[in-house]
Amino acid sequence: MVKTASTMLPLGTTAPDFSLLNVDSKTVSLADFADAKALVVIFMCNHCPFVKHLASGLAEFGRECQAKGAAVVAISSNDVANYPDDSPEQMVHEVENRGYTFPYLYDEDQSVAQAYKAACTPDFYVFDADKKLAYRGQFDASRPGNDVPVTGEDLRKAVDAVLAGQEVPEPHMPSIGCNIKWIAGKEPAYFNSAGTA
Repeated sequence: MVKTASTMLPLGTTAPDFSLLNVDSKTVSLADFADAKALVVIFMCNHCPFVKHLASGLAEFGRECQAKGAAVVAISSNDVANYPDDSPEQMVHEVENRGYTFPYLYDEDQSVAQAYKAACTPDFYVFDADKKLAYRGQFDASRPGNDVPVTGEDLRKAVDAVLAGQEVPEPHMPSIGCNIKWIAGKEPAYFNSAGTA
């Protein structure tokens, strides 16, 4: 496991397009969220201990966001040939077991992760009604083993600010997690195999 931080994509970046298969075998695209006042995009996977640590909190966060009129979509981009626990079949079970109410999409060729400059699982992005990046960073300060409770404080505040038409105050703290498991030879230029301290 390589501990990796978000690349911190520049604020104001337009959400890169995507059109990917959901766990229900239906295609979900960025255009499906055109009317959302806020859109949360989460790069995650099934097996990562950092994602597992937040999973119940993520499920609760997803339901809360949807009730407020914000959209949430999760994307898994890991190399499933070498990480079969992250396969689309296992993603179906993950949704059932965790109670996720948001789409969980499979980015087979990893092009969407690269377009978002996603680096770790979990990696979080919040876009405003115009699909401009308003926040990128951590769910909260909780990490496996640091005894900080999982609250989703940072991401919740970001979504609430966007829904209120306000800027998300900086600083935005990078998310930390496992590196995305890139297909051999497809590692993006921003991938740091040494990870972060």
